[in-house]
Amino acid sequence: MLCVCLLLCGNALRAEQRMLHCELGIDGGCGYYVGDATEHIFQNVRETYGVNFRYMFDRRWAIRAKGMEQRITGYRSDGTGFVVKNNGMWTNHLITLDVVGEFNFFPFDDVRAESRIKPITPYIATGIGMCLHSKAEEVAAFMPFIVGMKWRCSTHCTLHLAWEHDVYFTDRLENVRDYDNKHNLNGKNLMNVDLTGKLVVGVAVAFARTKRVCRTCQ
Repeated sequence: MLCVCLLLCGNALRAEQRMLHCELGIDGGCGYYVGDATEHIFQNVRETYGVNFRYMFDRRWAIRAKGMEQRITGYRSDGTGFVVKNNGMWTNHLITLDVVGEFNFFPFDDVRAESRIKPITPYIATGIGMCLHSKAEEVAAFMPFIVGMKWRCSTHCTLHLAWEHDVYFTDRLENVRDYDNKHNLNGKNLMNVDLTGKLVVGVAVAFARTKRVCRTCQ
């Protein structure tokens, strides 16, 4: 009987100790802008990078805070609001901070002893964010929508690939007079907004194990 109890206790300890609740990571990739000066996603792609912190409540649900820097650019207008490709280009820097809730489609961790728990999973996320732009003179809110894939390549290392599409509550991201809310519709037409997005890869270090508790021996 004692041997059986010790065996069950050992299995419980191994399952408990593998749950890591926190991740700290970095992201990098390419970003784009869609607004009055562009028509399609992935036009005038520029670099984007940042850091993130994730807290996992369990193996499916998590909350993540992320800070990113992104450069957006587009062609200037001819003075009447129409884009002219040989008229030079404008550039604006965005510094964003967002908080999102994440849902993993599969229970996600590195517990290979349990077949239902997977080291790889697709996930989705959404939340709210704030952006500082136009030489730190303007602030705008946005909603991020994210789809991605995570891979726990080792006990303490997670890799991920994610596509994020951000819907802003403003039409002033360009910091160019001919494009910034040129129809004066902000607050009146929800479709008159700017959009940005990112395609990023990232790596994170997992830490903060679940406290070891042997329920069988209690």
